[in-house]
Amino acid sequence: ALGKGSDLEKGFATVALVYNNSADPEGKLSKAETKSLLQTQFWGFIQGQENKPKYQEIISALDEESENKIDFEDFMILLVSLTLMSDLLQEIKNVKTTK
Repeated sequence: ALGKGSDLEKGFATVALVYNNSADPEGKLSKAETKSLLQTQFWGFIQGQENKPKYQEIISALDEESENKIDFEDFMILLVSLTLMSDLLQEIKNVKTTK
Protein backbone atom coordinates (compact mmCIF):
# COMPACT_ATOMS: atom_id res chain seq x y z
CA ALA A 1 0.00 0.00 0.00
CA LEU A 2 2.92 2.32 0.61
CA GLY A 3 5.02 1.27 -2.36
CA LYS A 4 5.49 4.93 -3.26
CA GLY A 5 5.51 6.18 0.33
CA SER A 6 8.41 7.99 1.90
CA ASP A 7 10.99 6.17 4.00
CA LEU A 8 9.40 7.61 7.13
CA GLU A 9 5.93 6.46 6.09
CA LYS A 10 7.26 2.98 5.33
CA GLY A 11 9.01 2.88 8.72
CA PHE A 12 5.83 3.68 10.60
CA ALA A 13 3.83 1.27 8.45
CA THR A 14 6.33 -1.47 9.36
CA VAL A 15 5.94 -0.71 13.08
CA ALA A 16 2.15 -0.88 12.73
CA LEU A 17 2.32 -4.17 10.82
CA VAL A 18 4.71 -5.80 13.31
CA TYR A 19 2.51 -4.67 16.19
CA ASN A 20 -0.72 -5.82 14.51
CA ASN A 21 0.77 -9.22 13.65
CA SER A 22 1.56 -9.75 17.34
CA ALA A 23 -1.57 -8.20 18.88
CA ASP A 24 -4.64 -10.08 20.07
CA PRO A 25 -8.04 -9.72 18.36
CA GLU A 26 -8.68 -6.57 20.43
CA GLY A 27 -5.52 -5.01 19.02
CA LYS A 28 -3.55 -5.21 22.26
CA LEU A 29 -0.44 -6.94 23.59
CA SER A 30 0.13 -8.38 27.01
CA LYS A 31 3.08 -6.88 28.84
CA ALA A 32 4.96 -10.19 28.48
CA GLU A 33 4.30 -10.18 24.72
CA THR A 34 5.43 -6.56 24.54
CA LYS A 35 8.68 -7.38 26.30
CA SER A 36 9.27 -10.34 24.00
CA LEU A 37 8.51 -8.26 20.90
CA LEU A 38 10.97 -5.59 22.00
CA GLN A 39 13.66 -8.18 22.68
CA THR A 40 13.24 -9.82 19.29
CA GLN A 41 12.37 -6.88 17.03
CA PHE A 42 14.05 -3.91 18.72
CA TRP A 43 17.23 -5.49 20.04
CA GLY A 44 19.60 -3.07 18.32
CA PHE A 45 18.09 -0.17 20.23
CA ILE A 46 17.82 -1.84 23.65
CA GLN A 47 21.08 -3.77 23.85
CA GLY A 48 23.50 -2.25 26.29
CA GLN A 49 20.75 -0.24 28.00
CA GLU A 50 20.25 -2.67 30.89
CA ASN A 51 22.07 -0.47 33.45
CA LYS A 52 20.18 2.71 32.65
CA PRO A 53 17.59 3.55 35.32
CA LYS A 54 14.93 4.58 32.79
CA TYR A 55 15.35 1.31 30.89
CA GLN A 56 15.06 -0.66 34.13
CA GLU A 57 11.93 1.32 35.00
CA ILE A 58 10.31 0.55 31.65
CA ILE A 59 11.14 -3.16 31.74
CA SER A 60 10.06 -3.44 35.39
CA ALA A 61 6.70 -1.96 34.44
CA LEU A 62 6.33 -4.68 31.79
CA ASP A 63 7.04 -7.35 34.42
CA GLU A 64 4.37 -5.98 36.78
CA GLU A 65 0.61 -6.29 36.49
CA SER A 66 0.76 -8.73 33.62
CA GLU A 67 -3.03 -8.71 33.23
CA ASN A 68 -2.89 -5.17 31.89
CA LYS A 69 -2.47 -4.95 28.15
CA ILE A 70 -0.76 -2.38 25.98
CA ASP A 71 -2.49 -0.72 23.05
CA PHE A 72 -0.75 0.62 19.94
CA GLU A 73 -0.51 4.17 21.26
CA ASP A 74 1.23 3.03 24.45
CA PHE A 75 3.48 0.77 22.40
CA MET A 76 4.55 3.72 20.24
CA ILE A 77 5.31 5.80 23.35
CA LEU A 78 7.37 2.90 24.66
CA LEU A 79 9.30 2.65 21.38
CA VAL A 80 10.02 6.37 21.32
CA SER A 81 11.17 6.30 24.95
CA LEU A 82 13.51 3.39 24.33
CA THR A 83 14.81 4.97 21.14
CA LEU A 84 15.59 8.30 22.78
CA MET A 85 17.68 6.68 25.51
CA SER A 86 19.46 4.30 23.15
CA ASP A 87 23.17 4.46 22.42
CA LEU A 88 22.30 3.37 18.88
CA LEU A 89 20.39 6.62 18.34
CA GLN A 90 23.55 8.60 19.02
CA GLU A 91 25.46 6.42 16.56
CA ILE A 92 22.76 7.02 13.95
CA LYS A 93 22.89 10.77 14.55
CA ASN A 94 26.65 10.72 13.98
CA VAL A 95 26.31 9.08 10.56
CA LYS A 96 26.32 11.60 7.74
CA THR A 97 24.73 10.57 4.49
CA THR A 98 24.77 12.31 1.16
CA LYS A 99 22.35 11.97 -1.71
